[in-house]
Amino acid sequence: MLHSSRQETPLPIPQSKLQLDFDRGTILLTATGVQNPSTDALNTFTDIPRIKPKDLPDCVWDPRVQSYRVPGFRHQGLVSNLEREKIPFSDRVKSTLPDPEGWGRVELRDYQKAALQAWYLDSNRGIVVLPTGSGKTRLALAAMAGTKSRSLILVPTRVLLHQWMQEISRIYAGPVGLLGDHHRKICPVTVTTFESAYRWMPRIGNQFDLLVVDEAHHFGGGLRDEALELSTAAARLGLTATPSRKSEVLDRLSILIGPTVFEMKIDDLAGTHLKDFQILVLYLDLSPEERFAYELDARIYREALARFQKLVPDADWVSFAKSASRSIGGREALAAFRRVRHLLGFTKAKNRMLGMLLERHRDSRVLVFTADNDTAYAISREHLIMPLTCDIGHKERDSVLESFRHGDLSALVSSRVLNEGVDVPDADVGIIVAGAQGEREHVQRVGRLLRPARGKQAVIYELVTRGTREVHQGQKRRVSLGSRVSHSL
Repeated sequence: MLHSSRQETPLPIPQSKLQLDFDRGTILLTATGVQNPSTDALNTFTDIPRIKPKDLPDCVWDPRVQSYRVPGFRHQGLVSNLEREKIPFSDRVKSTLPDPEGWGRVELRDYQKAALQAWYLDSNRGIVVLPTGSGKTRLALAAMAGTKSRSLILVPTRVLLHQWMQEISRIYAGPVGLLGDHHRKICPVTVTTFESAYRWMPRIGNQFDLLVVDEAHHFGGGLRDEALELSTAAARLGLTATPSRKSEVLDRLSILIGPTVFEMKIDDLAGTHLKDFQILVLYLDLSPEERFAYELDARIYREALARFQKLVPDADWVSFAKSASRSIGGREALAAFRRVRHLLGFTKAKNRMLGMLLERHRDSRVLVFTADNDTAYAISREHLIMPLTCDIGHKERDSVLESFRHGDLSALVSSRVLNEGVDVPDADVGIIVAGAQGEREHVQRVGRLLRPARGKQAVIYELVTRGTREVHQGQKRRVSLGSRVSHSL
């Protein structure tokens, strides 16, 4: 993207009109009717300008082509500005895709209808926050069917790519495009991964009228935000169960997608539209050998972190890690941190407790969550549980989930594959052996077990090691679920 120019020279208005073209994710404003194309376009026209570049957000002068540019997502605002000022223009930023046809009827629950109505009232822009398992995908399908828009759905993973394909095909009879996982097919309704959207948007950014951004909390921090900036889609719907609470991220998302227009939490739906649930925190001890190793490595890490924080009090952990990687002592501290995390991920006491819980709930469907794939595979070998990791292709994953749905498999173990969006069959018991990403990950994992089921209550066990960093981390993770947490010492 071009950097903003400080130049405030009025935007030239030709005697005929402006021409708007889509060019690599931007709107190129070309002045038609130029008498001498070789002359700087800034000085070509004699008409009194009625609009200035500073009146158009993100408008910059591109000396390479002697024209102004505006990011694709500013297209609607640009057109509105020109129309309001009665400035003649030709808008050639148009999709070549046909209108989508073949949408069926989408049935919604009351709260989904309310969320959709809130989105409509905000000019078809905004973020809807609903718990995992509450039907965010169905809400988006209703938005696509209701607006009959050419729609591009952005998802974070290949797993969700194929899951969205299946959900759309149940209600939409037309062809569904796919960008990602080695597929390159563009249709009026297309699903793409974030990464593919980032790569393809300069070419397809003007082809869609509606962007649906699943797991929208991934945006707003700068990383891959251009995937949203380079699209001309005026309608935008963000979906998330775990929104960011940082004001700077929310401000950015408000520009790229829209403000939060509707929000409900797990407690708002549990026991009615979602299963009721209870979280049991089980505190466990380290063995003497594990305690010795933990204290040794934890001290190395804490001392290095304290020295860094004394020099840079406001720095975050990422800044510490970058700084530490530049010295021998810092790298030793990072290695100690990794050993601590690995040790706490699957202690001897956690292994024993996991075996007891699996035996207690042998007639239930159980999901086991770990902090990493290595632990997932270790549990798989130790307790003969099918692992579900990113190493497994979507066909095998679908087969595993189908076996779980029918009861052929009674338990699955996963690190992060099941955290975001994956449609997991009905499960009654969750065992969180270890976590790695805080409250957001925790809420998503709890949500895996809360899909609607009349008369059922889900039980979530969280295994926490006494006298370690897990105690404080667990308290932070459970902030939004405090009323349903029981502690067992």
